Amino acid sequence: MTAAFVALGGAVGAVLRYAADLWLRKHSHLPLGTLVVNIVGSALLGVLTGVALDEPTFAALGAGLCGSLTTYSTFSYDAVQLLAEGRRPTSLLYVGLTVVAGVAAAAGGLLAAQLLV
Repeated sequence: MTAAFVALGGAVGAVLRYAADLWLRKHSHLPLGTLVVNIVGSALLGVLTGVALDEPTFAALGAGLCGSLTTYSTFSYDAVQLLAEGRRPTSLLYVGLTVVAGVAAAAGGLLAAQLLV
């Protein structure tokens, strides 16, 4: 039954990631869609980790929604693609920003949850 909750959350997260990426790529020369969904997903997972959720709810929202909303493979591809285009400084900035902002967002979300609960 837990797998069904993960699948449901995953379906929603995947569609949200796809829509956000399509919209944000039209407005930036950077892989902004991937960057934004990874930061938002990290923050949300931090909050969910800090809140006492039952297993099915955490499976749906944490593993499912956040797991499919965020994307390491697309992040990696985008970084390599920037390098292939000769945009090394942009690629390095993108990688650094994604890692630092993602970890900071997760920590911030966890802290926010702990303060609110």
